[in-house]
Amino acid sequence: MADQAPLSGPDLKKGIPEGDVRAGVPLLGHADGEAVVLVRDAGRVHALGATCTHYGGPLAEGRVFEGAIHCPWHHACFDLATGHAHGPALSPIACWDVALENGTIRVGAKRDVKVGEAPGPKSVVIVGGGAAGIACAEELRAQGYKGPISIVSSEGSDPVDRPNLSKDYLAGSAPEEWVYLRTGEMLADRDITFVGDAATAIDAKGKTVKLGDGRELVWDALLVATGAEPIRLSIDGADLPHVHTLRTLRDSKAIAAAANDKTQAVVIGASFIGLEVAASLRARGASVTVVGPEPVPLARVLGDEVGAFVKSVHEGKGVAFKLGRKPARITADKVILDDGSELPASLVVMGVGVRPRTDLAGAAGLRIDRGVVVDEQFRAAPNIWAVGDIARYAWGGESVRIEHWQVAVRQGQAAARSMLGRGGKPDVPFFWSQHHDVTLAYVGHAEKFDRPEVKGSLDGRDAHIVYRDGGAVKAVVTIGRDQLALDVEAAMHQGDAAALDKLLR
Repeated sequence: MADQAPLSGPDLKKGIPEGDVRAGVPLLGHADGEAVVLVRDAGRVHALGATCTHYGGPLAEGRVFEGAIHCPWHHACFDLATGHAHGPALSPIACWDVALENGTIRVGAKRDVKVGEAPGPKSVVIVGGGAAGIACAEELRAQGYKGPISIVSSEGSDPVDRPNLSKDYLAGSAPEEWVYLRTGEMLADRDITFVGDAATAIDAKGKTVKLGDGRELVWDALLVATGAEPIRLSIDGADLPHVHTLRTLRDSKAIAAAANDKTQAVVIGASFIGLEVAASLRARGASVTVVGPEPVPLARVLGDEVGAFVKSVHEGKGVAFKLGRKPARITADKVILDDGSELPASLVVMGVGVRPRTDLAGAAGLRIDRGVVVDEQFRAAPNIWAVGDIARYAWGGESVRIEHWQVAVRQGQAAARSMLGRGGKPDVPFFWSQHHDVTLAYVGHAEKFDRPEVKGSLDGRDAHIVYRDGGAVKAVVTIGRDQLALDVEAAMHQGDAAALDKLLR
């Protein structure tokens, strides 16, 4: 879904003065009709495609650190030497030859980056066709692994870009073809087998996965990436046909089909997913009321002030709120709250959280503690890795389980490298959340925090918010400050507390 960036800047085939390319500062130009960035890093100049392969972000506006160029939109990054992608992007960017002659830098031919064959397990089976599973399979191939890879998924569609299901696709601003991470045909082209069936049992000793139709898949390395399932409240009417949860493409299609300018929608849950659904339904013209037990949406994650700001953004777009209330029951045309009040509802969406799908892992003997317990390389047992929404691992001195898309992608990529004996460790967590025309970028992870420090103007949509625990920075949210979010990620990655504090003053 990444469109080519418009051509601007110098024709790099003709050349530019060497001094124009400063260390660590991307320079946008073009070559052979394609947008290209020049980057000087560690004394060498690189030429790469200027468009992020995730959502088309402008890499020329990104940051350069750790030998990669980082996209300002959703923090995908690409190796400067090879163009290799790091989540949430799955596809690499192109690389060009660069020559320095008499003080002039010129871009030459596009390079065909070769990857040598990587020794590894005899076969890999991946249980789960979400972000983490697809990222693992793609990374194995990108690293040169040639062995058999099978992905097992019972979701009912080709693998999807799940953030789109609550955001652009649900809002009607993205076509269906944008939704697919990879189609079955694309996976087959990569010699990856997509098995549309449920995994019913894992035999850790016999190294098999049993499928719903009775077949067994043999593995030498196994990735468990079963994700999470949305919670459906146990109240009267929760199973009525107009009451939905959102996890799959089928769910998103059903909600979209029911939403128009005559729809009276109630969203139960003032969570990130609930509020994103509310914004998308408003974009389709529906009347929307959000119900939640908390007095301020998202206060547990973002604090009262930022939560109140997010609420005001939604209210400015016509979303109503019933906070401090819970649904008591649902009928064919209304939601009745715990105080007896009634909300008309021809469409109800529950966004009240998810549960990690750990039953399969637990039955296989993997250690379960509010998730599947893994080491720093996401290994849950010999030859078995677990990633994504189910993985519980050490981060920032705490045991965490993080339910975010970009985190899942990077964990899948890290597990692939670990399977090949090439290391692999947790990255700095990051997620983004879209609320009408406001996007929050969240870097780090704060299980708990002191009073948030708001720097800048929330109403002006130009701010960053610092979350500390005992004085230590745990997380930062930015609004309209994409480059700062990248700088924060770099400082957290390097463990440079002094640099982080300096950035956030």
